[in-house]
Amino acid sequence: MSTRPDKPPAAIRQVLRLAAGTQALLVPIDAVREILEVGRLTQVPQAPALLRGVMNLRGAVVPVIDLAARCGLPPCRIGRRSAIVVVEVPGDEVQAQFVAGLLVDAVYEVLDAAVDRIEAVPTLGVDLPGAFLLGMLRLDSGYAAWLSLEQLLAPAQLSELIGSTA
Repeated sequence: MSTRPDKPPAAIRQVLRLAAGTQALLVPIDAVREILEVGRLTQVPQAPALLRGVMNLRGAVVPVIDLAARCGLPPCRIGRRSAIVVVEVPGDEVQAQFVAGLLVDAVYEVLDAAVDRIEAVPTLGVDLPGAFLLGMLRLDSGYAAWLSLEQLLAPAQLSELIGSTA
């Protein structure tokens, strides 16, 4: 009888698989507060394409960020599969938590992802800014990019981007 030490189990994180344009993306499920149908948004005058508007979420004004436009892709075209993924991320010195809606082309499923299977972001062949990515995860259907919501939704940077167009 051979005795070999068992390999410690890999850390598992649940992620939400979604799409922005043709990009398969992942966000940690623990950052997701809810997933909503695209409803009425209040437009913000002279806002850049990345800010699709604001919505009322149980009495709170929540900005809705077009995920594709934020990543430098053509803005999302609202269709029957489009959704708003409401996420909460650590804020900055002004606000402890930042809540935003991400307008996405589609939401697919919640997956269990082994942290040790996350691969480095390649330097070529990725259409998304590297600063917004934590890594790549291989799925049965190809690869999906794991988003860094803290970088993507950094309040100070978003405020600067939105304010510069007004």
